[in-house]
Amino acid sequence: MLRVLMLAALFWLPVAHAAIDVYDFDDPDKEVVFRELLKELRCPKCQNQDIADSNAELAKDLREKTYQMLQDGNSKDEVVDYMVARYGNFILYKPPFMASTLILWASPVLVLLIGAVVVLLRTRKKPVASADEALSEEEKQRLNRLLNKNKES
Repeated sequence: MLRVLMLAALFWLPVAHAAIDVYDFDDPDKEVVFRELLKELRCPKCQNQDIADSNAELAKDLREKTYQMLQDGNSKDEVVDYMVARYGNFILYKPPFMASTLILWASPVLVLLIGAVVVLLRTRKKPVASADEALSEEEKQRLNRLLNKNKES
């Protein structure tokens, strides 16, 4: 009876379907290029995943298009150019150095420089009090009286 119940429970459980993309290549070099492209191209929908790791439908379509273009004899650069023409430089994890991407390349350097200047300014030694700023003999005696007054109380 227990076996029948366990068997029935197995049939009622939802079936897990894993979507695994399988791509067959005749040339191992094309497969290497394909894997590189999947890691270099960003999913436009997910924005922080490459198309190899993304489960979005758009990423699946981009993987298919990349595979098809490589099978058709296109080079890696041609595939990248096609993707950039269609989705812009955002699709690249390493955008090219251009006027429009200058802030992406310059901002880390600027942040480090500003941080270094702030650290240097805050850690500089304070100037030692000069002789003009030292206490006179009368001020020292008054200070001692005030300090001793608190001790006597």
